[in-house]
Amino acid sequence: MSRIAKQPIPLPSGVAVTVNAGSVAIKGAKGELRRDIPSAIQLVQEDGELKVKLEDASGTYHAMSGTVRALLKNMVTGVSVGFERKLTLVGVGYRAQVQGKALNLTLGFSHPVSYPIPEGITIETPTQTEILVKGIDKQKVGQVAADIRSYRPPEPYKGKGVRYADEQVVLKEAKKK
Repeated sequence: MSRIAKQPIPLPSGVAVTVNAGSVAIKGAKGELRRDIPSAIQLVQEDGELKVKLEDASGTYHAMSGTVRALLKNMVTGVSVGFERKLTLVGVGYRAQVQGKALNLTLGFSHPVSYPIPEGITIETPTQTEILVKGIDKQKVGQVAADIRSYRPPEPYKGKGVRYADEQVVLKEAKKK
């Protein structure tokens, strides 16, 4: 097993794990997540911890054990605490607003951009230039944030566009005469 897979996953109070043949369901205060796992990987729940065990130590399953452990850790964190990604709009006239089940973006195009909010994700706009993407599935939260950013990624000369809050945009020097 990999070094990552050997580490146990601590289960906070209020998190219930149900292991079936080939799948696992984790339920917590924020919701429930399900995932299929390879048949050669077994999960053992003991003393408030979840451990990953290998039946078959072949190369493929040996490599997958660490990945499965990381995915399960993200599921436990998601149903207990949740995940959040913050985006910032930089540019004159760039705005974001949530209306119903859609995020309306004004990004300097000739038309407004409407992004339908997927199931299981909540989007908030505390100000017109900030977007908070929240949810219990880390992969889905990251994908929604990447989709919103892809409408207008930061350009390298003035830095205008949609960027992650912690993103550092390296500006290029302008052409000189």
